[in-house]
Amino acid sequence: MELADAADVITLRHFRSVDLIVETKPDLSPVTQADRAVEEAVAERLAFARPDNALVGEEFGAQGSSGARARWIVDPIDGTKNYVRGIPVYATLLALEIDGELTVGVASAPALGRRWYAARGEGAFADGEKIAVSKIADLAQAKLSHSSIENWAVKGRMARFLDLAAAVGSTRGFGDFWQHMLVAQGSVDIAVEPETNLWDLAALKVIVEEAGGRFTDLKGVSTAAGGTVLSSNGLLHEEALAQIGT
Repeated sequence: MELADAADVITLRHFRSVDLIVETKPDLSPVTQADRAVEEAVAERLAFARPDNALVGEEFGAQGSSGARARWIVDPIDGTKNYVRGIPVYATLLALEIDGELTVGVASAPALGRRWYAARGEGAFADGEKIAVSKIADLAQAKLSHSSIENWAVKGRMARFLDLAAAVGSTRGFGDFWQHMLVAQGSVDIAVEPETNLWDLAALKVIVEEAGGRFTDLKGVSTAAGGTVLSSNGLLHEEALAQIGT
């Protein structure tokens, strides 16, 4: 939790500050000095405490030995578009992968006052309380969360997305890390995104699965590196995939 604590201090310091510097990366996504400062702080602490570990982050890429058994996967600020607009729905995501298996996940959202975390075989928690996915088994009663509508159109998946939206009981656009954590704590039953990166999902996958849910790409493959994602309470997963998957 030390890494998450350090990240929270940095992100809160810059959140809603008048001197926040926002730049545009080559992929047209925003980046701030807080994003870079968090990733640098995590890298420095790991280099001191666990010099034999590797790291891959959104802002600075891979660091450390490519042959390391342990690798940390870091998204310094998931939800940067929210962050720069003063919207409190953002989080630092930290995952530990050992011998290719994701074993620990932390999603720390200090502006929401909430932190979710899990370790393989130990269950999932939020602020010290154990969490679990919902028991909704009827797709027509399910609550679906999604990412931005325009991304579904850009990726040519709008029709399939609308098929799923029409089949569920209600939809909300919570987006980013938050929707998957809402799945993990049983507030939402299904969450989907058409475009993702490894650092967006690695920590979330551990938490959702330890909470009793399923976490796959839109082809149904259990991975955080598939470029798309569907998380669910498990009971609805196959039916949701049939509506939206490819």
